[in-house]
Amino acid sequence: MADRQQTDPAPQWWSRPEGTAEGGRREGVPAPRPETGGEDHVQDAAPTPAEDAAPTPAEDAAPTPAEAAAPTPDKAPDLSEPASDAPAVVPAVRYDPWGTEPLQVVDRGRTPRGIRLWQVVALSLGTALLAGGIGGYLGVLAERQSNTRLELPQAAAVDRGRAPDSVAGIAATALPGVVTLHVRGAKGSGTGTGFVLDQQGHILTNSHVVADSQQITVTFSTGESVTATLVGRDSGYDLAVVKVEGVRGLRPLSLGNSENVKVGDPVVAIGAPFDLSNTVTAGIISATGRPVTAGGDKGDGSDISYVDALQTDAPINPGNSGGPLLDAKAHVVGINSAIRGADKDDSTRQGGSIGLGFAIPVNQGKRVAEELIRTGRATHPVIGVTLDMDYTGDGARVGDKGEDGKPSVVAGGPGAVAGIRAGDVITKVDGQRVRGGDELIIKIRAHRPGDPLTLTVLRQGRESTLRVVLGSANGS
Repeated sequence: MADRQQTDPAPQWWSRPEGTAEGGRREGVPAPRPETGGEDHVQDAAPTPAEDAAPTPAEDAAPTPAEAAAPTPDKAPDLSEPASDAPAVVPAVRYDPWGTEPLQVVDRGRTPRGIRLWQVVALSLGTALLAGGIGGYLGVLAERQSNTRLELPQAAAVDRGRAPDSVAGIAATALPGVVTLHVRGAKGSGTGTGFVLDQQGHILTNSHVVADSQQITVTFSTGESVTATLVGRDSGYDLAVVKVEGVRGLRPLSLGNSENVKVGDPVVAIGAPFDLSNTVTAGIISATGRPVTAGGDKGDGSDISYVDALQTDAPINPGNSGGPLLDAKAHVVGINSAIRGADKDDSTRQGGSIGLGFAIPVNQGKRVAEELIRTGRATHPVIGVTLDMDYTGDGARVGDKGEDGKPSVVAGGPGAVAGIRAGDVITKVDGQRVRGGDELIIKIRAHRPGDPLTLTVLRQGRESTLRVVLGSANGS
């Protein structure tokens, strides 16, 4: 019994590649038969090879014009003929179960591309940045609008000057003329202060700052540093002058008059305490005419300084030595030289300022500086006597003998001319009390050689007044 096969008209949306119906049919597979109007066809036997290879005359016959214009479902159009000028009619391709290629061709469009990792990362990063920016802006906006935000009142920034007689005004005027000295010597290095005297580059400082110096470096308030040379120094006055070369735009400080200074006057000190350059402190004049001795480390008295000092409570510390003490007009009235700390035997002794600072009066500093610049040495006023430094009574006692057994009163000297004798006790200088030999030396050195002095002398219980014209001696 033969197999039966039922074929129906193919749906219109099917398509078939060209050349697959015949050329792609496998060997031994019969070609599909034309449609017969939907009736069932019975295939009794397989077609012979001759039938498959040679078409029938009916198949080779050309279609009539009527058939070409309106094809019937009973006959499929011949696709092998070239197309005519008439519009082409797409034939309805029937399903071929024996075709070597699939009949269905699904158009899925362009192959979708997957999302790559860098795109995901970039998108995530951009989203995070955008979210963070929006969140930060909203947070700031919320903080500004919040009632709990604390905002303290503050004055607006105003660029205005200060009164010339204020501490700020004095500092602004004086700082360009103040310098810091870094000194290197055989025994080590140290720091001090000085100030410019003139346009030639002379700078005044303390003698103990540059003592035994091998190299001196001067640093200005602008930060410029240059090497300085020593012009001269005097340990008895504790003053020295150094000089710099090739520095332009020097700002010398104006010198005042220490005779005009009164207790209670405001003063400003400038220096480099503990190498802190351009440090400004303020205070008042606590006292005038304070007898101060400093130095004495050598043991022979050659390095002792005798100063009729101005006392101030403006903080002065190591490194301030040689710096200016200024009045309300920014004029130099003193050269900061010494401080008084707690007693050396006190284990709690304070190494810095305790409000007891001392400055050399500028009148004395001016005279010594002029002599050092001119000759490299300074002169000391003397009365030509040797004092008994071991005397513990009130006043300064003239010794019985001088050095090397010489007379204590120099023959022909100012004291001998005035009538001073060995054993006399000098109690006053120009009416001011003298309590010891150091104070007498200090009072005398506060004057110039050639100045006249009035001395009150106690001799054998009786006071007398003697007039002395000061002599001169070379300093150390």
